[in-house]
Amino acid sequence: MNTEYDHDIKACIDIMKLDGVILYPTDTIWGLGCDATNEKAIDKLFKIKHRDTKKSFVLLMTDVKQLSQFLANPLPDLDALINQFTEPTTIVYEGAINLPNSVLAADGSIAVRITTDPFCRSLIKRLRNPVVSTSANESGHPSPMHYSLIQQTIVTQSDYVVRWRQHDISTRPPSQILKLEKDGTFTKIR
Repeated sequence: MNTEYDHDIKACIDIMKLDGVILYPTDTIWGLGCDATNEKAIDKLFKIKHRDTKKSFVLLMTDVKQLSQFLANPLPDLDALINQFTEPTTIVYEGAINLPNSVLAADGSIAVRITTDPFCRSLIKRLRNPVVSTSANESGHPSPMHYSLIQQTIVTQSDYVVRWRQHDISTRPPSQILKLEKDGTFTKIR
């Protein structure tokens, strides 16, 4: 059992339950995150990033069962549609429900990535809510490919900085982004 890993998970959960923002490694790049159902924390995240509140965030979830709680009309074959991707993929879904407006796009859609990363999955399962995942940079600045490239202002404004994987300099590209259309097809966004 990794003590640093376990300590980070517990500290992240404690901070997120207190309206906090965490700086953490994801299945792609380092991210800023918070409880996706907590409006105070989401507001804080917008301020740290200097991000326009009209822009939405990506949400990390563990599986289709969790995702279905936040969609008004999930497609019956949603599991098969999502599981066809082998690389990290963020999918934009129409008709989001049960989430604060601050994480929704202007059209009421949400962007969700079902994460396979063990650290992120542990966070989400222990928190029992989706977690916001946005790149750990101020808007307009490059996304950091590993921890050492994160702006110091981002580090100091985070309520908790995960130690797990800080020394990992392997590069993981950002996820592809697709929009799920009503007919079950995808439109590539990035």
